[in-house]
Amino acid sequence: MDPVTIGLRTFDLAAVPLRSVNALLHGRPVDGHAPLAIDEAVELVNPRGAHAVAVGLDAPRSVRVAGHVGYYAAGMNQRADVVIEGNAGVGVAENMMSGSVTVRGNASQSAGATAHGGLLVVEGDAAARCGISMKGVDIVVGGSIGHMSAFMAQAGRLVVRGDAGEALGDSLYEARLYVRGSVASLGADCVAKPMRDEHLEELAGLLKAAGYEDDDPAEYTRYGSARTLYHFHADNTY
Repeated sequence: MDPVTIGLRTFDLAAVPLRSVNALLHGRPVDGHAPLAIDEAVELVNPRGAHAVAVGLDAPRSVRVAGHVGYYAAGMNQRADVVIEGNAGVGVAENMMSGSVTVRGNASQSAGATAHGGLLVVEGDAAARCGISMKGVDIVVGGSIGHMSAFMAQAGRLVVRGDAGEALGDSLYEARLYVRGSVASLGADCVAKPMRDEHLEELAGLLKAAGYEDDDPAEYTRYGSARTLYHFHADNTY
């Protein structure tokens, strides 16, 4: 989702400290800067791979980051719509609650980790452990994902337009995974499942929300939990 341009305020992270910019984004006063209006869109330029850019936002604000970011960008997001015009480091949108985060490039490990809600879109590839322990977030990856993605994923939906690495969905709970390409291997308790009408409809909605409405949902395979790890079995003791 692209930010609106009405009332756009630009901050140069090469000149304004990131701590000050994040404080302004949180609605806190900062000496030398007028406070941001609740509906004022923000553009951040020259991020230069900085860590923790636009973290902890809790207002319906549009933020565009013009460049690459480091660790935990847009983490703990609530209600804001953040667009990163570049690549993102480890843990982008980690523990997100709502709103949206879009990465125009690639994302490093643990994209969307532990996130409870909202929509994360990675237009490029996502590395290992994408969606690890996800708890309700929707993640759509335009490219491929690395190994151990959706490990212990508890709730939410993960859509992959490319391929998935080894051990997809290991120890999966009730998250739903949709992959269009090949899967190197499935993790423990993760199995392919039928694509019923409700799943085709659900997937079509997710693809449309992420800007991929031309994809045919029938080209995807659904994966979910076999539910064999839900209960203790004496045969598994050592």
